[in-house]
Amino acid sequence: MDREKVDRAEVTDTGRRAALAFLGAAGTTTVLAATGAAPAHGAGAPAPAHGASMAAPAHGASTAAAAPDAAPPARRRAGPRPPAAWFGAELRRIPTTRKVVALTFNAAWDESGIDVVLAELRRRKLPATFFPTGAFARAHPAAVRAMAAGHGLGNHSYSHPYFDDLDTSERQDEVRRADAAIREASGAEPLPFFRFPYSATTDESVADVNDLGYAVVEFTTDTNGYLGPEGGMTVDRVVRRAVDALAPGAVLQMHVGSTGDGVVLDARALPRIIDAAQAAGYAITDLRGFLTDEGETPD
Repeated sequence: MDREKVDRAEVTDTGRRAALAFLGAAGTTTVLAATGAAPAHGAGAPAPAHGASMAAPAHGASTAAAAPDAAPPARRRAGPRPPAAWFGAELRRIPTTRKVVALTFNAAWDESGIDVVLAELRRRKLPATFFPTGAFARAHPAAVRAMAAGHGLGNHSYSHPYFDDLDTSERQDEVRRADAAIREASGAEPLPFFRFPYSATTDESVADVNDLGYAVVEFTTDTNGYLGPEGGMTVDRVVRRAVDALAPGAVLQMHVGSTGDGVVLDARALPRIIDAAQAAGYAITDLRGFLTDEGETPD
């Protein structure tokens, strides 16, 4: 279950971030895969704490590792990738002036709410992006396949650690192992989007993830539904947090799991959140629609 992150040190890696920004602007940022045999990579788990924000106008068969702790080597990736502007910092709001909002769901422990969430999205013919951890994918492959059947899958690390406590090699190992597990469970191509556990981002850790070809997609607000009734949350409060965050390009973070009591407030609140967003003139946008087509980057 998520913990609030406090007093984390800011770690900077100015030279590498500057180089990334330059390469991204030139359209030559290296995009690496996290799988060892497929020429593609993927990219999302609970995170109540907020980090620094990126500036914005308004704010398959899988080729997974043989063992859970084996990280496949990275490869360059051909095909759709995030816009260059999405690299170099974390994204907490889609850079747009259009009245659109993205629905995203983290998956790191149980899948209690997944059937309700997917049924509601299917009934309304609306998209969402799911960010499972690799451990969740291995424990609940059927749930991950169900998510992938109609929606995009991001990457939320393998074991949901605090990335502040890891070095570059360990961070990238978490991303690669998660990608392999998500591929194996879903049989689908994961998205090149990563979401940090606990939203615990630093300049250095963002750069480490960017180096693998992933844009870091965090959130405008977490509905805090994951806290459950014992954490003082109700459906009304979940809906209020979502509605208060509505703005062009807002990214809402929710969760498909419960706190152990089987009560998934985000799943119960989802119909009201969608109704409120649409009544306010917002369309539900698909993060997959922001990917751009690019060929494989030459060595």
